[in-house]
Amino acid sequence: MASHSESIIREPLITGDNITYAQITNDVLRPVENMPGRAWWIGFTIASLGASLWVFAVSWTFWYGIGEWGLNKTVGWAWDITGFVWWVGIGHAGTLISAILLLFRQNWRNSINRSAEAMTIFAVICAATYVVSHMGRPWLAYWPLPLPNQFGSIWVNFNSPLVWDVFAISTYFSVSLVFWYTGLLPDLASIRDRATGIRQKIYSVMSFGWTGSVKTWQRFETVCLILAGISTPLVLSVHTIVSMDFATSLEPGWHTTIFPPYFVAGAIFSGFAMVQTLLLVTRKVLGLENYITMFHIEAMNKIILLTGSIVGVAYLTEFFIAYYSGNEYERYTFLNRFIGPYWWAGCMMYGCNVLMTQLMWFKSVRRNIPISWVLSIVVNIGMWFERFVIIVVSLHRDFLPSSWAMFHPTWVDMSVFIGSIGLFFTMFLLFIRVLPSIAMGEVKLILKSTSEQAKKKLLAHGDLDPEQVKYYKDSLVKFDSVEIADYQKV
Repeated sequence: MASHSESIIREPLITGDNITYAQITNDVLRPVENMPGRAWWIGFTIASLGASLWVFAVSWTFWYGIGEWGLNKTVGWAWDITGFVWWVGIGHAGTLISAILLLFRQNWRNSINRSAEAMTIFAVICAATYVVSHMGRPWLAYWPLPLPNQFGSIWVNFNSPLVWDVFAISTYFSVSLVFWYTGLLPDLASIRDRATGIRQKIYSVMSFGWTGSVKTWQRFETVCLILAGISTPLVLSVHTIVSMDFATSLEPGWHTTIFPPYFVAGAIFSGFAMVQTLLLVTRKVLGLENYITMFHIEAMNKIILLTGSIVGVAYLTEFFIAYYSGNEYERYTFLNRFIGPYWWAGCMMYGCNVLMTQLMWFKSVRRNIPISWVLSIVVNIGMWFERFVIIVVSLHRDFLPSSWAMFHPTWVDMSVFIGSIGLFFTMFLLFIRVLPSIAMGEVKLILKSTSEQAKKKLLAHGDLDPEQVKYYKDSLVKFDSVEIADYQKV
């Protein structure tokens, strides 16, 4: 809900003059109702080629088995589980933006929650494909479910965190999907009312008879709050349970109690970086600069800085625990990350996740779009290397030197990973083509309180504190898409 006491000195969440409800609808639905442009086709072609590579590589894996990967007796988990944990982490930002920020009444989420929620759905799908591929027998993928099977009363091991993963991720996906689709209902009805022919029939079915009555909106907000309350603990629990895949073992480098909060912070870190990567391009290509403003970009950069700093503290805590424990195997595992054969992966992890993100302490960096976009990609590269270091570097040298082995990825490993990225972007590009990428109903709620034109009306009214007005006008140079000349006329 919009605030009725918006301060003049706060940066507007919607920029531009003469923005109306009809213009918001037209701007957001333009990519849905019109033919896609050249940029969309170029992106979709590249992403589709990547998705085709994924289909081929996964089919190859199913046909010949996971022996086609670079796994060996020592390193039984490698790029597959690395990709799985990486994708699950990316899927965290969507629910965080949708659920937690909704409960805290943060209106800046209204312009970015739709795309972030869609990203969550697609990332979890990519993560699930890794799990099914790693099983080796995908036709038996239902075995982790607690269902009676054809062999009698054989049940899953409920003490295994791998089984907890099945429950946590499937629940997270289900709730996130319902949350995302519930938020789409008002916008689907808007498309329905503007469409004709077969499109109108399709969107009519998808909108579930939305009427827009007061009672409908009341129920809509109630359901969203309930789903937000359910989703909030899921954000914290899902990656906590994923971390227990490692923390409940006795493997040096894994057996640590810091993993649950460390993994959750890292998941939010990588998730917001991916949201930033997608939205910085989307706002430019789709012409949504008035709705995804510099304020949104800086706010997400601040969260990336915060969670990146938490991850950095976790790295230092890990080294301290390894040293203070007196366990020679634990000490060697962490020392091996710097002086072992995979030292370059450790350097990429610490450099990308800790050192590079500290640049965001500077306001000029947080508000620079090209630098923000590059840093968001750097963060996701660093987070992939973090999972690689945790998994492969911890496994390749175990307790017996005679069993030490190196992991070398095959073309199938690399094709599955690169292909999963193509699959993710293919789904996202199709999403912005057939569904509104911004929640129109939620953006319209804040038009009369937190938009630039609403603040101009307050200035023109003339009964504000002169110091606040001066502070606001002095800050105009920081705001995105704001013309100072317009304020000089006021």
